[in-house]
Amino acid sequence: MQKQTLTMTDAIHTAKMLSEALPYLQRFSGAVVVVKFGGNAMGDDAAMAEFARDIVLMRQVGVNPVVVHGGGPMINEMLAKLGIESKFVRGKRVTDKATVQVVEMILSGLVNKRIVQAIMDAGGRAVGISGKDDDMMVCVPDDPELGFVGRPVEMNVQVLRDLYGAGIIPVVAPVATGMADNETFNVNGDTAAGAIAGALQADRLLLLTDVAGVKNAAGEVMTQITPEEIRQMTADGVISGGMIPKTETALMAIDAGTRAVTILDGRIPNACLLELFTDHGAGSQIRSTAPRVMPRVKR
Repeated sequence: MQKQTLTMTDAIHTAKMLSEALPYLQRFSGAVVVVKFGGNAMGDDAAMAEFARDIVLMRQVGVNPVVVHGGGPMINEMLAKLGIESKFVRGKRVTDKATVQVVEMILSGLVNKRIVQAIMDAGGRAVGISGKDDDMMVCVPDDPELGFVGRPVEMNVQVLRDLYGAGIIPVVAPVATGMADNETFNVNGDTAAGAIAGALQADRLLLLTDVAGVKNAAGEVMTQITPEEIRQMTADGVISGGMIPKTETALMAIDAGTRAVTILDGRIPNACLLELFTDHGAGSQIRSTAPRVMPRVKR
């Protein structure tokens, strides 16, 4: 009898949560949500499966998710096996010709197909592509110090619209084509996600990371941040390291037309669902309408 009572209590709690989620489900029905998936969760089978279920649920309730992934730990592991040293400048990987070949192999191959398979195992439909497919992302060198690291200057995102319009979840590896000589470029995963979100005029960009969000000088997570606060905190050194490309991405994506960007802890169970479908939310949300030049969108 006790087991039946507990089961009924759990069922009532679940039903109440679903009922309370209705306004959020209605709000995001038809919305485009770009999700940057990365960090150590990518190497954990249980975390990967949970993420995939969340993405499939989003698709099931009418959201159009676009997954953009990184793969830093897997790239580091393969580079170490091959005896290629990893170097970083301002949170971005220095990529020579040998490294970019490994990056493409790991991102477009191993990592991309693992995520696609996880989504399909969860009952969804997914197709894995890279920024090179259909010239979706065309780049120029971002910085001479970084080698074959690209900065998107031209976005051709119709292929993504075609996919999610057909009920298929796009899974995008951040590897791109060079504008000048068709070289292969490594693109920071956050940068790629921001460029895609801006080109799609996405309703939300969710940047999943391994920290709770953007912290102030006192070490407290800020739930709402303005672009002015981000710039000041960066100048003061409060925002540093790998958080810099994330906050830069947030500013560029918002200025390009993305409604809001949230930097949140992907280690939290069901982090995307918490952010979209509850009044609790997760992480640090950034909004702005200030103009900024972004990559030209061809189609």
